[in-house]
Amino acid sequence: MSAADPGSGTAPAGAVGDTGSLAADPAAPAAPATGAQDAPPVRDAGGWTPPTPGQRLSILRRSRTVAILGASNKPSRASYFVGTYLLASSDFEVWFVNPNEREVLGRPAYPSLAELPGVPDIVDVFRRPSELGAVLDETLAVGAPVLWLQLGLADEDVARRGHEAGTTVVVNRCLKIEHARFHGGLHLAGFDTGVISARRRAR
Repeated sequence: MSAADPGSGTAPAGAVGDTGSLAADPAAPAAPATGAQDAPPVRDAGGWTPPTPGQRLSILRRSRTVAILGASNKPSRASYFVGTYLLASSDFEVWFVNPNEREVLGRPAYPSLAELPGVPDIVDVFRRPSELGAVLDETLAVGAPVLWLQLGLADEDVARRGHEAGTTVVVNRCLKIEHARFHGGLHLAGFDTGVISARRRAR
């Protein structure tokens, strides 16, 4: 899903629609094609390159906790949709972060990453592009290993600094879409098809 808007402490970032398919990667595991193109991510930013499909799958498989930074309790927000999906269709423990919310989807909302009950494996970001530098600083301060910028969010300096600090940085991709496509639950429009498949779930 694309970056959320000011109502949740975030803003649109010229986000593209929630469609896309995996780029060809001979080293990547088989994944369902969706027949559409992903928006081109930032590339070669000071030694950082976007994680390949196989690397993104590895991130999802090894991660247990996701912090949604900029989460909103409003159903119209993209962060709400992503949170709903992750709670219903993944094994992740999901933590919501927004100082302007008391709870999201019936769960507590935390003021900052530093006040979470633990260190998240993935920080999934729904924030204004101008705030991404501060978001990276906060992510590094708590020691989260993965910074994941939603569709429409891509910053070369943030990607480079994160890479140099040892953090895996994913840009311009929706965590919900990536999770769904790897276990066969993604339709062209980015929604769950409801099709029962024998394909093994990829977390």
